[in-house]
Amino acid sequence: MSVTTATDASTTTVATPGLGSMLLAGAGATVAAAVATTAIAAIGPVVGVSTDMSGQPIPALGFGFLTVIFCVVGLVIATALRRFARSPRTTWVRTTVVLTVLSLVPDVLADSTTATKMLLMLTHVVAAAIVIPVVARRLA
Repeated sequence: MSVTTATDASTTTVATPGLGSMLLAGAGATVAAAVATTAIAAIGPVVGVSTDMSGQPIPALGFGFLTVIFCVVGLVIATALRRFARSPRTTWVRTTVVLTVLSLVPDVLADSTTATKMLLMLTHVVAAAIVIPVVARRLA
């Protein structure tokens, strides 16, 4: 897709990245976010922060798996916004920031220690910090 603007003396065409570019970049960011959240979950117990919730440990790979699932949901949202939103980039950033904040609510309410809750919230924020800007850059 491209946008053409006319000025007094010239016409400027600005290329907007295509859907494939957004999905490819989003997939790369998804992998990076999954690796980062898995690493955080694996490092937690090493530094004395348990990943136990309700007495059961959350496997480190579970963090990466859920990161991938929710990033894919995010890419579906971005694809829809790209098509239907008047300002997809702004709508994407606002929507994903709100969803990230809402994703912290279960962590706050979890049956676990304060340190574990902080670790869980850190994984959400790190994943969002990786994925949101990468996808935003590829939205008009």
